[in-house]
Amino acid sequence: MSRIDSAINIDDLKRLAKRRLPKIMYDFIEGGVEDEVGLRTNANAFRDLRLVPRYYVDTSKRHQKTTLFGRTYASPFGIAPTGMAGAFRKDAELYLSQAAAEADIPYLMSGASNASMEDGAKLAGKNLWYQIYGSRERSFQLDLVKRAIDLGLTTIAVTCDVPVSSNRERNRRNGFVRPLKMTLPTILEAMLHPAWVINYYRTGGLPMLGNWQRYAAQNATPDQVADLFAKQTPDPSQTWRDLEAIRNAWPGKLLVKGVMHPEDARIAVGMGVDGLLVSNHGARQLDNMPSSLEMLPMIRSAVGPDVPLLLDSGVRRGSDIVAALCMGADFVLTGRATLYGATAGGLEGVKKAVSILQREIDLVMGQIGALTPEALGPEYLLDTVRSEEERRNTGAMVGRR
Repeated sequence: MSRIDSAINIDDLKRLAKRRLPKIMYDFIEGGVEDEVGLRTNANAFRDLRLVPRYYVDTSKRHQKTTLFGRTYASPFGIAPTGMAGAFRKDAELYLSQAAAEADIPYLMSGASNASMEDGAKLAGKNLWYQIYGSRERSFQLDLVKRAIDLGLTTIAVTCDVPVSSNRERNRRNGFVRPLKMTLPTILEAMLHPAWVINYYRTGGLPMLGNWQRYAAQNATPDQVADLFAKQTPDPSQTWRDLEAIRNAWPGKLLVKGVMHPEDARIAVGMGVDGLLVSNHGARQLDNMPSSLEMLPMIRSAVGPDVPLLLDSGVRRGSDIVAALCMGADFVLTGRATLYGATAGGLEGVKKAVSILQREIDLVMGQIGALTPEALGPEYLLDTVRSEEERRNTGAMVGRR
């Protein structure tokens, strides 16, 4: 049995990924910002939620199929964008693309991916979505939209939550900044992971940012393209007008990724977006902000029942996905879970991560008495059950008087 086959949960894949990567690379995946309170906030939001099961329900014919934007997917989750995945394992984004197609779930390719959307679309087809980062040169972001149109992609997500660079202290300590400033201890620690080091240099070192290569000078090196990307993004001058320009240029389904305030949700919906991705960027932008799960009910109340809401950040278990659906999400994305898989085992690792989550969702649904993702709602949450029982008990007491 291979190490990937022996993994029974996402944490097992995480440990395999950590074993393979030098600390400087693992910290880039795993880190948050500043004191990393946000990482714990995201995890605790799911850990503190309680699901209340209903029994003697025939769940023998349960399934996970979920319809979003007129398309039915095999499960109620997809793969969230994770930048620079090709640095952790060569062609990681292509593995993510292929695994998404085989599992029939969506893959939202990062705006900072190493593979290009053109290469991803060859493997993922209609299962590929693309993430847009606002750029200082507006023609770049509009050209990315045009490329998505030319490829026949159905969905793009505009990321709104990176107005400025974040204070990722792990990366700064390790020298993982532009330009790279690795210390001698960092280099020596990397030598303890020879398989990754050999593969990294054998494949040419820092991989190309495939989607940005065409906007750099001819024959630009990966370092030069990375410098261009770093100069173009983030762009603190982005406003709602830029979202409007993308909406006008894009005929497909448009998500805004990173919405956390109910009023921003109302504005975005009023501008004609097709859905919102409630996200705190995996706790990688602002440390002392609430979790996506905490904000989800408020955003659902703000936009009403008919606007598709997706959620990411902190998702590590199938039970997390079920909990998010009960809290009001229509669909869930997970980034680190599948990135652990890609890092640990390439295509087989991604497929293992997806299958683990699917199995966990199936078991949780069977345990709580839910036949379909559409059946999941607040009635399975402890807070709802408690409130309903308190209301009933209050009514009974009044009646006895």
